Amino acid sequence: MKSIAIYTLTSELHDEQAVGAVTREFLESLSIEYDFRGSDYADFGSYPLSLIFVRTGGTEGIFRRLLPTLPIRKGEKFYLLSSGKSNSLAASMEILSYLQQNDLQGEILHGDAGYISRRINLLAQVETARGKLRACRLGIVGAPSDWLISSHADKEKVRESLGIELIDIPMQELLDAIAATSFDPTSAPSMQISLPDANVPKELAIRQALPGAHQIYLALKTVVERHQLQGFTLRCFDLLTAVRNTGCMALARFNSEGIVAGCEGDVPAMLSMMIAQVLTGMSGFQANPARINPETGELLFAHCTIPFNMVEHYELDTHFESGIGVGIRGYMKEGPVTIFKVSGDLSRCFIEEGELVRNQAQPDLCRTQQINRLSDPSKAHYFLTKPIGNHHIIMRGHHKGLLQEMMCQTPFSES
Repeated sequence: MKSIAIYTLTSELHDEQAVGAVTREFLESLSIEYDFRGSDYADFGSYPLSLIFVRTGGTEGIFRRLLPTLPIRKGEKFYLLSSGKSNSLAASMEILSYLQQNDLQGEILHGDAGYISRRINLLAQVETARGKLRACRLGIVGAPSDWLISSHADKEKVRESLGIELIDIPMQELLDAIAATSFDPTSAPSMQISLPDANVPKELAIRQALPGAHQIYLALKTVVERHQLQGFTLRCFDLLTAVRNTGCMALARFNSEGIVAGCEGDVPAMLSMMIAQVLTGMSGFQANPARINPETGELLFAHCTIPFNMVEHYELDTHFESGIGVGIRGYMKEGPVTIFKVSGDLSRCFIEEGELVRNQAQPDLCRTQQINRLSDPSKAHYFLTKPIGNHHIIMRGHHKGLLQEMMCQTPFSES
């Protein structure tokens, strides 16, 4: 099944053969892949994107009679496709006005073929992502770290608006899984230890911590499979005292494998990572700003883990704050980035594009360190005046338009 379905509205006053010829010519000009459903609305809503092609005028009454039979999810929009022939635009405008009078949302897709095609493909990408989100189960392993006093989430709003189910998983369940996990250390993936300076004692400590870091990964995998999760956030600092190790390597691996894995039990950051992944197919780097230049728009972001599939190469180090376990220093390719964050109550989001201008490896910060410059330097004031917590998600590439379209489908307002 394709991701786009096209249904039709046609006045009986119009000659079907003539209308059919115009329809074929118009749809061929769009160069999109679709299933043509015609006037049979029996499966309306079963495709990621359903378009109603208003082929002629005089179809307003037909739509009004049809509307009560159509399945409507809260917040979803009706997309009315108009060719501009046979008074289709006028009818589409009347239908859209009727929808709005009945507290329903809609949009008319009209313009030249290139614009309509781009718009449809973007909407199909967004609606496909929304469908994936509705099937998501995300775990909160432990609770948000004590210092994340603003980084909780409203579970009911998340379920209602995004369709995501948030699952509370006690930290003890993971600790029990770690204790029950046995493995042959020689089966752990081979990972080269490369420090920015020659430090034999630290290299030995990392080498000794690697089997335990792999054990944490296997235990988390057990938890993920048990609860059928598509992602999770981990109260990772508890592992420092409980097992004298870190989850940094495990999180880097899970994200690379397509399982969203966030740090510190930060639920809004996890939600942001999940939205970014289903929308773009890319992993996100969860990090917090360490320094900001509000005049140039340069921001230094840092964290002790980054998805392996986001970097050109990486080094293993210890965890910054504790000096134990295994941390990841990743070097991402310089170039375009997008910085993204949603709030836990789904009332706000932040989306801005910029450039990764350089990576660095200073000893007084979390191991992965990036300096990103915002395309609009004035947006740096957001971080100093109304930030959505401290963690933000950095994605490779520019995706502002796509993310904005996604957010306008939900009860968000951009910061």
